[in-house]
Amino acid sequence: MLFLADKITDAPHVTSIILDGPAVVEMLKLGGSRTFQEYSTAVFIPYIESQLEYRSRLDVVWNCYLKSGSLKATVRCNRGKGIRRRVTASGPLPSNWQNFLRNSDNKEELFSFLSEQDMQLVVKEKTGTHCSIPEDTANLAPCNHEEADTRMMVHAADALECGHRRILIRTVDTDVVILAVALANERSEVLDELWLTFGTGKNRRYVAAHQIAKTLGPEKSRALPVFHAITGCDTQEGSLGHMECTSGSDNRLPQSGFHPKWKPDGVLSTLERFIVLLYDRTNTCCDVDVLRKKLFSRKSRSLEDLPPTRAALEQHIKGAAYQAGHI
Repeated sequence: MLFLADKITDAPHVTSIILDGPAVVEMLKLGGSRTFQEYSTAVFIPYIESQLEYRSRLDVVWNCYLKSGSLKATVRCNRGKGIRRRVTASGPLPSNWQNFLRNSDNKEELFSFLSEQDMQLVVKEKTGTHCSIPEDTANLAPCNHEEADTRMMVHAADALECGHRRILIRTVDTDVVILAVALANERSEVLDELWLTFGTGKNRRYVAAHQIAKTLGPEKSRALPVFHAITGCDTQEGSLGHMECTSGSDNRLPQSGFHPKWKPDGVLSTLERFIVLLYDRTNTCCDVDVLRKKLFSRKSRSLEDLPPTRAALEQHIKGAAYQAGHI
């Protein structure tokens, strides 16, 4: 889609900004900080304060780390596990920051520590001209999403409820674009502009989710969450592996993703054919079980690179429908 390639470098005027907390931590350099408190005081908080300029609301959104029943556990495990380090104000920063961030326990403590620093900033800002959190957080409190990606959509929806019609989301994940486009389409009656920003310095660019939603139209915009959940959502247990999605979505796909109790009987054959093309774009069959046999016996694919069985695919699609349509 060519309009996604357009580089907009001028910052849009918005009243609310939502920051992907983990992305900010990954982006910011440690500088000369020696302790976690110095990092917070000299690096993290100044960045947050700079983002509040000319805006009346700021939300910093973090990942949630569940001790049991986590759908992200497998994905996080595959990223490796760094050395465990306790996070305290006077604790020394690790020499290998990226290795430190591979450990979920490290990140959970770090994010909790930085959140407390955010609250101190809130108290300070409330005495001035800005307020960095909404007065009423009732709509945010029930959210138990693990990923900041979807949690940011909850915060964006709450900002709209509070009267903010121009919103900016700071992220590094292109998955957020898909979710933002769907949100912009669903809330178009109360939303003027929904922007996303990527990169830093000369490489910074802004993407207009509201314009993409308008260009795609309501039907395709509504299809994006389920399309994302089926092909690339890492919180959907039993994912289909590492797939490069280059095909367009079928017109029957949108309705499938917005009914939590939806049964895939009516469109399973269409989605099965779609999955076949994702794994072998020249294949003419419509049965993933047949494709599994062919790829394994004729093309020597490893088990990890084979498509799911039809039975597994049906369960995966049900999960995707629930993820996209209800969660």
